[in-house]
Amino acid sequence: MIGRLSGMLVDKNPLHLVVDCNGVGYEVSVPMSTFYNLPSTGEKITLLTHMVVREDAQLLYGFGTAQERELFRQLIKITGVGARTALSILSGMSVADLAQAISLQEVGRLTRIPGIGKKTAERLLLELKGKLGADLGQGAVAQNDNTDVLNALLALGYSEKEGLLALKQVPAGSSVSDGIRHALKALSKG
Repeated sequence: MIGRLSGMLVDKNPLHLVVDCNGVGYEVSVPMSTFYNLPSTGEKITLLTHMVVREDAQLLYGFGTAQERELFRQLIKITGVGARTALSILSGMSVADLAQAISLQEVGRLTRIPGIGKKTAERLLLELKGKLGADLGQGAVAQNDNTDVLNALLALGYSEKEGLLALKQVPAGSSVSDGIRHALKALSKG
C-alpha cells in the first residue's frame, strides 16, 4: 500500500496529477479541494494517498490533509459510493461542511453535489451519522458544537444561510447560550 507520495509535481489537470518520485511518475486522482491548494508544476509536493487495487487497475488517490483521506475512506465503505463519487463529494464540500450536514441530517445540501441523488444522500446521512467528528479533526468538532446554536436560530425563524453566516461571528469555544447571543447580535447588525 502506498500511503504517501513526495516528489515533484510534473503535470496537473483538474482531478488528475502526475508526481515524479525519483524518476517514476505516479498518476494520482485528487479532489478539487486538494487541487486548488497545489503548487505550480515543477515544485515539490507531498500528498497523503489511498491505493485501490482492482482486477483491471491499480488506482492512486491523493489528499492534502489527513481529514480528507479519512473521510474518503469512510465514504468508499458505503454501499453504492465508489471512489469517483467520494472524490465528487470531497470536491463539493469541505470536511467540516459535510460533518455539519450529517449532524443536521440535511439531504438538500448533499443533493447539490453533482452526481449525488436523493437516495444516495439519504444513505450517506444514515451511514455516516455519528462517524464524523473527533476522528476527522478539530474543525468538524467545532462545527458540531455550533449545531445547537444553528438549530436555535432556525427555530427563531432565520434561514439556514443567515444562520451559517451568523455562526462565523461566534467565537470558538463559546457555550451554546453565548453562541446564540453572539449570533443574534451579528444578525441584528446585518
